[in-house]
Amino acid sequence: MTTDRGRGRHGVHGDGETMVAGENGRADDDLSKYKAQALSLPASRRGQGSFPYRKYGGFWYPEHLMAPTLAMLDTFAARPTDVILATMPKSGTTWLKALVYAVVRRGSHPAGDVERHGHPLLASSPHELVPFLHDLYNNGNHHHLLEKEMPPPRVLAVHAPFTALPESVPESGCRVVYLCRDPKDAFVSLRHYLDDIKPKGSSAAAITPLAEAFDLFCGGVSPFGPVWDHMAGYWKESVARPREVMFLRYEELKEDAVGSVRRLAEFLGCPFTGEEVAGGVPEAVVALCSMDRMRSVQANRDGMHGTESWSFKNSAFFRKGEVGDWKAHITPEMAQRLDDIVEEKLRGSGSGLSLTAN
Repeated sequence: MTTDRGRGRHGVHGDGETMVAGENGRADDDLSKYKAQALSLPASRRGQGSFPYRKYGGFWYPEHLMAPTLAMLDTFAARPTDVILATMPKSGTTWLKALVYAVVRRGSHPAGDVERHGHPLLASSPHELVPFLHDLYNNGNHHHLLEKEMPPPRVLAVHAPFTALPESVPESGCRVVYLCRDPKDAFVSLRHYLDDIKPKGSSAAAITPLAEAFDLFCGGVSPFGPVWDHMAGYWKESVARPREVMFLRYEELKEDAVGSVRRLAEFLGCPFTGEEVAGGVPEAVVALCSMDRMRSVQANRDGMHGTESWSFKNSAFFRKGEVGDWKAHITPEMAQRLDDIVEEKLRGSGSGLSLTAN
């Protein structure tokens, strides 16, 4: 399947300039050309946290992630067996990574009796087991990891909108799982996360004040936002290609985790057998990936995430994970304002998606 994304097969500008990928998706140049490109894009000095943003294709990106995103868009070659997990930041990304990893690897790493037999999720962060594509490109080791160290199915994650995914993703027919969360809860969780990961030596003033950050969020300025366009893009694809794109809601995952995991397994082409269902394997997967269990893992408590120049503890990825936690942090008037904006924007997108039920 091919899609018209407003750019050439290997171009990232959409204005006639082409960047050709090398053999097997390798770029003919290093990340420096993408860094130069990123600096030419429209900028916003104020964002949700301490980093400036760059705008590409109608979406805002943290500036330090713009170059690796452009490199990914230009050179990543998806395979039919790949699984791509897509989320807005703080929408249940860590949980989704753990659940999908446990589902697709259960043949070699059973989720039952993990205390005796062990499991990778008890020794490593979900972000190590299911890396972000932009992290692989940022660290410069994407070719080795993607081609040598990841057995099929490769499970990878993105925060990028659907329009910023490489064309090889829809062309390959690989599976894409999108997890959507109530924007109010996502905003509150993002605020806490950005405070936890701010670079050492940053003052409290480095984080945008709550009222200003909320105004920016409502105006579409957030990591990989506007949130409504991000959701609408994946929703449209899930309607058009339901066998290849699955749209999940965080709130439904919380309400019926076992049922959701069974649907995930079916979608990913590895459904639970009758024997597995009778043996409680779906329940074991959910228990293994519970918030309390993941918090107890040393790699998630003390391990580090990031690059040599800037890193933070994996514990920043774990907070409450509750539905409706926004009520303790923003006023009902702010909540209503955001709800109204999101619903209006979604109606205007023609996607047919509505979050009113949430």
